[in-house]
Amino acid sequence: MSNKIHTDNAPAAIGPYSQAVTLGNLVFTSGQIPINPATGAVEATDIKAQAEQVCKNLSAVLEAAGSSLEKAIKTTCFLRNMEDFAAFNEVYAKYFTEKPARSCVAVRELPKGVLVEVEVIGEI
Repeated sequence: MSNKIHTDNAPAAIGPYSQAVTLGNLVFTSGQIPINPATGAVEATDIKAQAEQVCKNLSAVLEAAGSSLEKAIKTTCFLRNMEDFAAFNEVYAKYFTEKPARSCVAVRELPKGVLVEVEVIGEI
């Protein structure tokens, strides 16, 4: 049986989904975009600042599930522009220090016109 995870320290879901779901000793986050949970707005305009906010949001969701970024097993990263790959990696490396498995793809468009979205599968 899975459990739905919610925290006010990360943006509320903007659709019919949960911030994360746990099953057994795993947590599956929904994709996080760079919404500041305190304001409900996308405030950052460049890839580095947006990636920072995304990682903070993911950290809050994982913490609410009893996990952490250090327990990430797999991430999936969506970039609006692959030219942002190196700058994104600079920020990502500061947060995902245990180097989980990862996929990173460029997509045509992301919600609210943001530059990055990241989802995580982690261990609890």
